[in-house]
Amino acid sequence: MMLPCRIKLRRSVLRSVLTASCIGLIGPSWPGCAWIGGQAGPTWIDDVNRKYPPVEYLTGVGQADNRQGAADQAYAAVARIFKAEVDARAKDWESYFLVERRGATTEERRLALETVTNISTTKVLENVRIMETWYDQARDVYYALAVLNRAQAEASLLDRLSALDRMIELDIGESRRTSDKVITVRNLRKAARNLALREVYNADLRVVRPSGRGEASPYDVNDVSKELARFLSTDLVVAVRIVGDHAEVAQQALMEGLIREGITVTAEGGEGMDAALTVRGVTRLLPVEVHDPYFKYVRWCGDVEVVDTGSGRVLGVVSRGGKEGHLTEREATTRALRDMQQHLSSEVAVLIASSIFGEAELPTPEKRSAGCPRDESFKEMMP
Repeated sequence: MMLPCRIKLRRSVLRSVLTASCIGLIGPSWPGCAWIGGQAGPTWIDDVNRKYPPVEYLTGVGQADNRQGAADQAYAAVARIFKAEVDARAKDWESYFLVERRGATTEERRLALETVTNISTTKVLENVRIMETWYDQARDVYYALAVLNRAQAEASLLDRLSALDRMIELDIGESRRTSDKVITVRNLRKAARNLALREVYNADLRVVRPSGRGEASPYDVNDVSKELARFLSTDLVVAVRIVGDHAEVAQQALMEGLIREGITVTAEGGEGMDAALTVRGVTRLLPVEVHDPYFKYVRWCGDVEVVDTGSGRVLGVVSRGGKEGHLTEREATTRALRDMQQHLSSEVAVLIASSIFGEAELPTPEKRSAGCPRDESFKEMMP
């Protein structure tokens, strides 16, 4: 009959030993000791403002059935404070993303916005700390308190805004000094992108500051984005010239692919449009002799290069080839032509965008693999 009392006594002694270990050996401020909670919860669970006044801190409380889950929920609670401010201002940045993702769907533009906002929020949350933890034995629930010091976060955000302002000033200044149209586009685009990122950081700063005030920029993301859109539409024209087999069809498909990317194009030699870049290339369709009694095969190939019209410098190349087969040579030719159109138009569009925006290292003419055979007929056709 004395056994239950002895078990109860042992549990009491064990709790006392653990508590003494935390206080005496580690110290009462060690966060791990906070998980050994009693029945009475700490005050911050019901009234976090008593210990962490809102004028100095942003806080978030999380709860879960394990320690890490509670901490993650606490971080998420702080993140939601910033997300609400960003979502409220997202429409203000729409024109930038219309230029950034020209021809893209609304979902893709939304994804671009979320990418930028995630960069900002991740940086802000670097300053968040789990300051308090507690385990409710009665309910078997873990609690965590995430705290963001407003003054520290403000200093960090101001540093980032200053760095972005310096880059924006340099890019916009260079875009207006240079006579190179490609450099103008690259710098305007970098400035617009950094301005969009700056706006998100500024939205975070409004949350961090008790006054709700941000730091104004001398430039507006919508104005710079519209300037970039106008320049792309009127000043950065791409001339296209394709020769060879079915050249007219291939050239039209290539021009349509570039238009879908938001690039203004013209056929080479067209009047009234001064092209900054020239796309020139050759296409060929060649019957393939194979010992197949049922199928006929046609090989296609295309070599296209992007050239700076003013300097004549080759900016990038696309060399591709393929093979299609069918019961008749005519149908095989139709399939090969369709495959060639799809590959060349999409890849050259990407090449043009990379050439204009300078985001990727482009292959040099010396490193390219030939799509078409380099015989005398090729040399005669290649512009």
